[in-house]
Amino acid sequence: MTIRQAALNKSFYTALLLGALSAQASAADATLSIVASANPAQQGSVIDLDVRIADVVDLYGYQFTLSFNAAVLQAIGVTEGSFLASGGNTFADPGTIDNGAGSISFVFNTLLGAVPGVSGGGSLAHISFNVANAGASVMSFSDVEFLNSSLSVLTVNAQPLTVMAVAVPEPSTYLLFAAGLGGLLALRSRRAD
Repeated sequence: MTIRQAALNKSFYTALLLGALSAQASAADATLSIVASANPAQQGSVIDLDVRIADVVDLYGYQFTLSFNAAVLQAIGVTEGSFLASGGNTFADPGTIDNGAGSISFVFNTLLGAVPGVSGGGSLAHISFNVANAGASVMSFSDVEFLNSSLSVLTVNAQPLTVMAVAVPEPSTYLLFAAGLGGLLALRSRRAD
C-alpha cells in the first residue's frame, strides 16, 4: 500500500466515523413535557395541562404517573390526547386520581392491532385541575414507559413543570385601582380645560 492509498483510507474511515457520530447525535431521545393553559393560574380557577411528546419514533403505547402538590391543585379528570389516536384505534385509561397523595397513577394508552407506531410529536393526554390555593406545584413524571410497535422500550426524557398559583385580589384592591384611575382621568380633563 502506498502512502497516498493509506492517507485516502484514513480519510475515508475518519469521514465514516464522523458521519456515524453525527447521525447518532441527531437521533435525539423523545421529550415528554407539560404545557399549562395558564401559568400563573388564579386560585379558584380551573387549569388545563397538556401532556406532550416530541421527537418520538414509532410510538405504540405509553404509561406514566404524574405527581403534583395537592395543597395547591386538585385533579378533576384526564382525557386522551389526539397524537396516538392518529395512528389507529386505541385503548386508553385515565389512571387513578389521588388528590390526597397528589398523584394520577398509571395513565396509559396503546394502539390496537398490528399497526406501525406514530412518529413526531403531539398531545398524549389532557388533565384538568382545580386551583385550590396559592402556592407552587411541581408537576413531575414517574413510572414512565414508552414502547414501539415491536414492544421495545423507547428512551424518553421527562421534563417537570412548576405551576404557580396566585391568590385572587381582594375587592378593596379593585376599589383602590378604580379610585386611582378616576383620579388620573379627572386630572387629565382638568389639564385639557
